[in-house]
Amino acid sequence: MKLLVTEDYETLSQVTADLILLKWSENHRVNLALTAGSSPKRTYEILVERLRAVQFDQSLAHFYNFDEISLKDQADGLTMQALMQELFQPLGIEDKNIEVLDAENYQDYDYQIAEAGGLDLVLMGIGEDGHFCGNLPGFTSFDYGVYRVPIAPGDDLYQLLDQATPHTPGTEMVTFGPQTVLAAKELVLIANGKKKAAIIKQALEGPITEDVPASVLRLHPNLTVILDQEAASELTE
Repeated sequence: MKLLVTEDYETLSQVTADLILLKWSENHRVNLALTAGSSPKRTYEILVERLRAVQFDQSLAHFYNFDEISLKDQADGLTMQALMQELFQPLGIEDKNIEVLDAENYQDYDYQIAEAGGLDLVLMGIGEDGHFCGNLPGFTSFDYGVYRVPIAPGDDLYQLLDQATPHTPGTEMVTFGPQTVLAAKELVLIANGKKKAAIIKQALEGPITEDVPASVLRLHPNLTVILDQEAASELTE
């Protein structure tokens, strides 16, 4: 594991954007799975600023949404809506380069990834409960590939999702499981802010356990963790 502690969120975002651009600039098809959420927002702004300013071949990058939450009466799920707004539309990414994950195709998605040459880079955040992608404590197993979790009004997952979107949650979440993520060539985990410090300590220094799903990422041979000083403040080393 490579651990990078940056001075602040802006520096974290700059470093993360650099890593994505470095991977993206390789002269072959590159398969990227990028997170939505609050942590990467500035990273995506930087990517848009840089790529709009230069001649850059975007056609070799293919994007895989590693989790998706269906929304009632919405064509796109929660993750795709965010990525479209923050990255795909501002950069003019063509539909043919966006590999949608949803409840219709999730059972074949691991095969599709393998047929495309595997994932080159997965960029993830971490929840305060230790989840990564859609792998929440109590819902995931380290043995899972891409899988589906049903959502029903009144259950804990529904309540959690209902707070995260102005739309009404649908009936399922689909997500890359730990096995799908660990099969990728490179993983990048980012976290910022004091509120992430306790779970970062558990994930990076505690036992590898399904109670803290992100702890399993330490088993990957090419994991980079990028933190600001606040998120890293409780680490022993």
